[in-house]
Amino acid sequence: MADAGILISAGELARALSQGSPPSLLDVRWKLGGPPGKETYAEGHLPGAVFTDLDDDLAAPAGAGGRHPLPDADAFTAAMRRLGVRGDRPVIVYDDADSMAAARAWWLLRYFGHPSVRVLDGGFRAWAADGLPVERGELAEAPEYGSFIAEPGHLPLLDAAGAMALAGAGVLLDARAAERYRGEVEPVDPVAGHIPGAVSAPTAGNVNPDGTFRSPGELAARFAGLGIAAPAAASAAGAYCGSGVTAAHEVLALALAGVPAALYAGSWSEWITDPRRPVATGPGPS
Repeated sequence: MADAGILISAGELARALSQGSPPSLLDVRWKLGGPPGKETYAEGHLPGAVFTDLDDDLAAPAGAGGRHPLPDADAFTAAMRRLGVRGDRPVIVYDDADSMAAARAWWLLRYFGHPSVRVLDGGFRAWAADGLPVERGELAEAPEYGSFIAEPGHLPLLDAAGAMALAGAGVLLDARAAERYRGEVEPVDPVAGHIPGAVSAPTAGNVNPDGTFRSPGELAARFAGLGIAAPAAASAAGAYCGSGVTAAHEVLALALAGVPAALYAGSWSEWITDPRRPVATGPGPS
């Protein structure tokens, strides 16, 4: 397992759940285009885990701010309290395996000031592979109402102007698949391409075949090859994707490698809402 401050293994989590004051569990299974995460949750989830809808609980309605804009503090407070999140209780987030969706919950909770959030490394698949107990169907009763209060600003955040500046003065990573970065295909957004100066760094390169994160050393070597070496200033690196979901995975992987990084939450789906913003295609910087 990598950094114990961010990730937790299935075995470690099982031990934590057997203790007197277990952490809150958020099931954030979601995939772009489906199938619905709620159905997957009902088929099997960690005991006591609460399904967390990425589109409704971890994003504001789509619009000029992109496909998954950040929720405001009041909306996020309400969502987390409904899910049972407390400010004085650790939170564990997970998805099916690769943490692409769970990282969004991790980032938001940290951004809004929760002091203790970890990601289940390998997700539900790792838990089940270890033969640990699984519940099916809906929770027997709603979780006890939480007490978390969202206070924004605890992690660095970029807007469109900041992303453009970072692409020129630092390293802005594009977390989408390489063919989307190059503008060869665009299955989701109406315009193909990337932010000029951004560097292609697909999030699939952050994980092993089983969905667990690569070691901190491997991640550090990967990002060093992309122009970001630890230690780095907090203003030297950032990430974006299509709508700010998998870019959070990139920020998490950078944190594991010892590199603080900013998130451009609006990402490509916000960038292209203003036709004055430039669009690049092709392989980009070498």
